[in-house]
Amino acid sequence: MRPDHSTPRGGVTVGTLSELPPLEAGAVIYLRHWFSGSDTREQMRRDFEVSFGPDMAEAAFEAFGYLCNFCAAHGRRPLVRHGMTCKCLGADENCFANLLASAAEGQQDDAHILASLIVTPRKAQELTRLASDCGLLMQQIMGVQPPPQAAWPAAATLH
Repeated sequence: MRPDHSTPRGGVTVGTLSELPPLEAGAVIYLRHWFSGSDTREQMRRDFEVSFGPDMAEAAFEAFGYLCNFCAAHGRRPLVRHGMTCKCLGADENCFANLLASAAEGQQDDAHILASLIVTPRKAQELTRLASDCGLLMQQIMGVQPPPQAAWPAAATLH
């Protein structure tokens, strides 16, 4: 069977949005909002205002936008996104969502590795820092409490 080369690897479906925890799902949805035009950006701004109030919403909106624009400006290649109403989760979207979540949870090594998949190596540390700031904001927007820092065993098998 020949692989289908019509879908860029970053757009390959790896799951569905409904399978993601709230922070990660929000990150994907707002990533799509940011890059889908001014109308969806305004919808995103209104969502932020509901969560933060007008003053902090502007700062959160600008921070998330800066993060997205940083990925676009310094990306190894363009981030592939699914459509606004698509229920699928693409590989690039999954990477972006996990970057924000791991950075927000203080898992800096994991966040740095994920950042290096998105941007050039010399920009990965800066992206990790930006993702940490935005990830903490996303936790507030999505009403997510940060998990306690658990000590992971040397080998962690979940299923």
